Amino acid sequence: MTVRRGVGLTPMETRRDVIVRAAVLAEELGYESFAVPEGWGLDSTPVVTEIALRTTRIRLASGVLSVWGRTPATLAMTAATLHQICAGRYLLGLGASTKALVEGFHDTPFERPAARLRDVVTQVRALLAGEPAQLRRLPSAHPLRLGQPPTSEVPIWVAALGPRAIQVAAEVGDGWIPALMARDRLAAAAEQLDKTRATVAAHRTALTVATGPITVADENPDTARDIAATCTAWYLTAMGGVYARSVSDQGYAEEVNAIMAANPRPSPRRGIVPASAQPVLDQLAAYGTGDQVAEQLKAWDQAADVVTILLPPGLPWATIEATLVAAAPPAGLKD
Repeated sequence: MTVRRGVGLTPMETRRDVIVRAAVLAEELGYESFAVPEGWGLDSTPVVTEIALRTTRIRLASGVLSVWGRTPATLAMTAATLHQICAGRYLLGLGASTKALVEGFHDTPFERPAARLRDVVTQVRALLAGEPAQLRRLPSAHPLRLGQPPTSEVPIWVAALGPRAIQVAAEVGDGWIPALMARDRLAAAAEQLDKTRATVAAHRTALTVATGPITVADENPDTARDIAATCTAWYLTAMGGVYARSVSDQGYAEEVNAIMAANPRPSPRRGIVPASAQPVLDQLAAYGTGDQVAEQLKAWDQAADVVTILLPPGLPWATIEATLVAAAPPAGLKD
């Protein structure tokens, strides 16, 4: 088995220069993919463009674009354009986002998110294949096609956690991006997705599973744990409840409750994962010295197709560099 690794960031990381620098280093270290997030800060698409112009090999992903923030037509134009700029290295990541972000930032009702996800992925795929726009609100208008050559080869990776959204990923996606999925639950979930996918006649290829742990390497293991714990606690206590529910549903409800109790006033700068919740941290994160991180990621290599490490926001460059070096794929390693 060839070891495949990717890099992802959180939407809270808004230092554009740092993101680009990390992507360039990731390519030098042999990572397969680099995912640029989008939430309520940076527009990811020009950042992807900037990285594309500074790299030549690494695959670049929008990780992920919200299906509420752009129309299917705009998403298709974006994907086709980035496909050109990236010389075929672009991956379109789409997700239903969260109620807090959709309603609190985009001023849009968060209704039937899985159905919205399916509808947008299907429309974008059709437009990229050269089909006319599917008009719903104004069916009497003349439907237009994308004014670029068909680019149906652009992979669409779907971010999904809930059962309905995961079903969408299995049926209409080319890849699955589950955030904060417990390592030991991942293989079984991926197997179930493949079974679901096998029943859909239009798909003959396996679904690419691209996910991984919150990852921090530091010469001081305690420092690395503190950073990983802060990021984990923030996601479980301050991101609208979606991640807390997901991790609880994976069998860690007691640990999630302990983390929430330990962080009554969540802070992105200091979070606590108490000893009683250590199993969750070990399932969602890889941390410690460089050697310890490299060893921990071996278990993830058995669970995901592309182990995509998640860098916490605001890390000093020295920590980013140490983490990327520690988690880089061993050159030419095969079973």
